[in-house]
Amino acid sequence: MKFFCLAYGAERDWEALPKLEQDALLAQDEVIRKRGALMAAVDSDYTTVRAWDGMPTITKGPFSEPETPLAGFSIIEADSLEDVIQMVAKSPCARANGAIEIRRIASMNDAEYKGNG
Repeated sequence: MKFFCLAYGAERDWEALPKLEQDALLAQDEVIRKRGALMAAVDSDYTTVRAWDGMPTITKGPFSEPETPLAGFSIIEADSLEDVIQMVAKSPCARANGAIEIRRIASMNDAEYKGNG
């Protein structure tokens, strides 16, 4: 199964960690990447598009204002939700006063991806 993970965390919380702890958390991200996960950090400059009446309306900023900003995302392949929880619980955002939101991917633009394996 594939899981979409949204990582929330503030840069100030990351910077408050000792360098040794930052290095250990980044090493955990590398463990996840080596399993084949797609991981990315995102910029804090957002553009939101709505076309509810058929005409695009563009606003600067996120769709909603989370308490903690979106920092990045990943797509992780794992056997279960529990496996993903174990992996991301050791990641920078989960440890530096942030949070990881996990959602199972039900379908994808991948001809070989079936959504269940």
